[in-house]
Amino acid sequence: MKNEFLKLVLPLIAVCLCCGADWPQFRGPLTNNVATSETPPSKVDQENIAWSADLKGRGASGPIVVGNKVFITSTTGFKQDQLHVHCFDFNTGKRLWERQFWATGRTQCHNKMSVATSTPASDGKRVFATFSSNDVVCLDLDGNLLWIRGLSHDFPNASNSLGMASSPVVVGETLIVPVENDDDSFTTGLDVKTGIARWKIKRPRVANWTSPAILKSAPEAEALVLLQSSEGVDAIYPDTGETAWQYEQGAGRIPSTTVGENILFVPSNGLTALQPGTSSDPPKVLWKEQKLSPATASPLVYQKRVYTVNRAGVLSCGSLQTGEIIWRLRLKGPFSATPIAAANHLYLISEKGLLQVVQLSEEKGDVTGEIDLKETILATPAISNNSLFLRSDKHLWKISSK
Repeated sequence: MKNEFLKLVLPLIAVCLCCGADWPQFRGPLTNNVATSETPPSKVDQENIAWSADLKGRGASGPIVVGNKVFITSTTGFKQDQLHVHCFDFNTGKRLWERQFWATGRTQCHNKMSVATSTPASDGKRVFATFSSNDVVCLDLDGNLLWIRGLSHDFPNASNSLGMASSPVVVGETLIVPVENDDDSFTTGLDVKTGIARWKIKRPRVANWTSPAILKSAPEAEALVLLQSSEGVDAIYPDTGETAWQYEQGAGRIPSTTVGENILFVPSNGLTALQPGTSSDPPKVLWKEQKLSPATASPLVYQKRVYTVNRAGVLSCGSLQTGEIIWRLRLKGPFSATPIAAANHLYLISEKGLLQVVQLSEEKGDVTGEIDLKETILATPAISNNSLFLRSDKHLWKISSK
């Protein structure tokens, strides 16, 4: 009987060890860019490149990982009006499938960006890909089309001249899709099974490239979705879109709010630390620090400290309690991608394609390794099964132990 039990259990353990933790959306499972149980290589060079896969067209979206599959989006065509969703094998980099769709909305965007700038998301059963054309595609993990929404058909004025870049998040049975822009600005919650809108709320009429964050104050507490705009941060209930509370002192439109130690870190007045509010009490400002102001990359909270990267490529480490600068480290920037934290290290990829690994200590940070991928990289990486995944327009890479 014992042997029979082991025969059943050991394959399940092997599968879990093989697949590792999923990275199902932009900035990871908790939208905080922290991989708590992963140990990617801390000292890297060219020999750590496990594989690279060719990509078609253009794309600034980050990869996501579900089980033994890696998903990424891109666009081709003179007007970037052909939309692609790619799936690669986690272990080998082999292309498992690719699906193509025609854009139904506007494809005009800034030269630095792409129509495929939004990182896809997954609930473990489905993959949701959104594009700057306001097309939303839902596929199963084998690439079969489940539903598609061309939001521009219903909202033709929802666009801006520089392109849309906010990434969706999945909470329960709802896919939250920001469509915030200069004209018909809104965020909608779509049913993951059908694509039908559960709710739609108006948002400030201004171009906005931030992505939602998830706030869960306790294991038993209901999750809230944080929507950031030039007016501040709204905490909403994902099932209904109703507002739980608001922070109304303004915020940035590129780097996004992050959550750590049940505190919100908002790109507002430099960087602002907020204690979450309730339905009866507004959020409380704990501190503000201009010296921690982030540039394009979002702030990161790790091991009870907060990290930001400024326009000069300087990594700053600050106190969670006060915002006081603890140490600084000049890196080889500039950076668009948000850093990722794992195993007492930060992983930062510059716009020029230089991956830098920073070992953290109480007093300072030290660069312990570099890999020059020699291509422009704007997308935030993913971590799964002790491996990093990075993408440029041309390639998807897996970085792992030698």
